[in-house]
Amino acid sequence: MPAPQNTFKAAFREDRFQLGLWVALASPYAAEIVAGSGYDWLLIDGEHGPNDIPLLSAQIQAIARSGSHPMVRLPVGETWMIKQILDTGAQTLLIPMVESVEQAKALVRAVRYPPHGVRGVGAALGRASQFSRIGDYLETANDEICLIVQIESRAGLAALDDIAALEGIDGLFVGPSDLAADMGYLGQPGHPEVTAAIKDAFDRIAEAGKARGIMTLSLEQAHMYREMGADFMAIGTDVTLLVSATTRLREDFLSGETGNAKPVAGY
Repeated sequence: MPAPQNTFKAAFREDRFQLGLWVALASPYAAEIVAGSGYDWLLIDGEHGPNDIPLLSAQIQAIARSGSHPMVRLPVGETWMIKQILDTGAQTLLIPMVESVEQAKALVRAVRYPPHGVRGVGAALGRASQFSRIGDYLETANDEICLIVQIESRAGLAALDDIAALEGIDGLFVGPSDLAADMGYLGQPGHPEVTAAIKDAFDRIAEAGKARGIMTLSLEQAHMYREMGADFMAIGTDVTLLVSATTRLREDFLSGETGNAKPVAGY
């Protein structure tokens, strides 16, 4: 039996757009709730969410029973950290702040077993191999790993063509907020110059035949990025949705709004 199919990576080959959401509450319970919402993929955020490897692993497990594909963003692209999260069963990784082809090459090697990489051979102890019940996991795992690198600085844009040309890089994800900050527009991811840089990056990524990803909290920007050619995109976060929903509920009550929501069973 081979390694489980990576449905997210398979969608790239089939040219299917994939809609996602950020999961940053660092709670398996919350991740399971979000996983029932029907998104194609969910990003478990280990960079800005207060997560560690066991907590990331628990959220992968919580999402696994849904139709959403769990993607993990690690805080940094350290080989030892990549090894651990892959052994827990993650198949799609987003690595932040990639700024050079040398860095990207090291990441490609980190997610692959020898002789093509340096991933440590210990998956028999983890969920990735169903605790050694997948007999040919080692021989098939490389093909099902999806590596996405995050381009979010002027240095990253400068190295984009070389990074995108690498075998083993499946997608490039443009980070508008950090890119805007690095370009001198802190807090302005929708600035025209930032948008122009993203459009240029998308065009260059497409020329290399790789998938283009992005994230925004603005639906207006989301539709614009989709028109630019985004292949996978997140349109919100669990944190901001919780903030907005709880605030709006309180304000609606105080203003006398009743809304049209149906009662939920049990409450």
